[in-house]
Amino acid sequence: MANRTDPLAKNIRGTNPQNLVEKILRTKIYQNTYWKEQCFGLTAETLVDKAMELDHLGGTHGGNRKPTPFMCLVTKMLQIQPDKEIVVEFIKNPEYKYVRVLGALYLRLTGTDIDVYRYLEPLYNDYRKLRFKLNDAKFTLTHVDEFIDELLTKDYSCDVALPRIKKRLTLESIGSLEPRRSALEDDFEEEEEKDEDDQLADGLDSGDHNKDYYHGRSPTRERDRDRKRDGHRYRDRDYDRDRDYDRDYDRDRERGRDRDRERDRDRHRLRDDKDYDHERDREREGRERDRRNRDRGRKKRSHSRSRSTSRDRDERRRRHRTSSSPKRRSGEDEPKKKKEKKAMKDDGTDHPDPEIAEQNRLRASLGLKPLKL
Repeated sequence: MANRTDPLAKNIRGTNPQNLVEKILRTKIYQNTYWKEQCFGLTAETLVDKAMELDHLGGTHGGNRKPTPFMCLVTKMLQIQPDKEIVVEFIKNPEYKYVRVLGALYLRLTGTDIDVYRYLEPLYNDYRKLRFKLNDAKFTLTHVDEFIDELLTKDYSCDVALPRIKKRLTLESIGSLEPRRSALEDDFEEEEEKDEDDQLADGLDSGDHNKDYYHGRSPTRERDRDRKRDGHRYRDRDYDRDRDYDRDYDRDRERGRDRDRERDRDRHRLRDDKDYDHERDREREGRERDRRNRDRGRKKRSHSRSRSTSRDRDERRRRHRTSSSPKRRSGEDEPKKKKEKKAMKDDGTDHPDPEIAEQNRLRASLGLKPLKL
């Protein structure tokens, strides 16, 4: 409820007045302590007291972009939408300069083109100093006329996008505004008149008055002609200044378009580079996958080949062992049998006569020689 716009407030430029402040900045203002404590329940009459307490202006500051009290009061004015007479009194306030610039910024956001030029251009004659809070929370000095020139010529002020207004030359051409007259023009005319009077007095003393008179050069006529020429010179100077501003604005806009095109080109180039790198990475991954598959198949074949080779080698060893062991055993048993037969023959125990064989065994046990019959 505290952040809603007044139900009786009218739409400004076809939208809610608070939408003239960007959503991010508006959210930070709603979360600010000054907004919650000092701006709650303010009306058009009580807001003047808070505006008189201001000692600086600015948009946001610090790492978290904290809004200034000046910006909180601007948003509060957009919320309650004070009458035009109150805003004009803010601008015409001669004592409190921050009240004046507060009303000037609000009128720049919500006022028509004619009202903006009509009420803000007289503030060019205010040269009082202002404390401006920068984005890094440091203060700098500016002046009221510099701030008004920023409102009339720039697109951003106090971190807020200013609505577009028509150029003064356009409004003059359609008759909505009269040509601007400088406040110093009267002083210039007085100085010129004084110089002309001095020259006229010197001419009268030297006799030049008669000479000028006979040549048809009246001092009054000279003064009127010089005044017209000066008026044209001032008007041409204002026109040149506006034309230079238009040229600078067009150059800045063209430069911004070139910067946007360059940024889009870089973005497309980066996107193409990313796609190319992604495609190259996928091809590299595919080659890696194929190489791993080939290595895996080679390892399987080598492993199976080694297994079959080891199996064949074991089989050959087994066959060799089975085929060679009986021969070795038979070769080992044959000497034993020969020795036994030889021993049996030497002992005589293998005699065909059982009695003699028995006697030979007894003699062998006693260590005697066998009987040889």
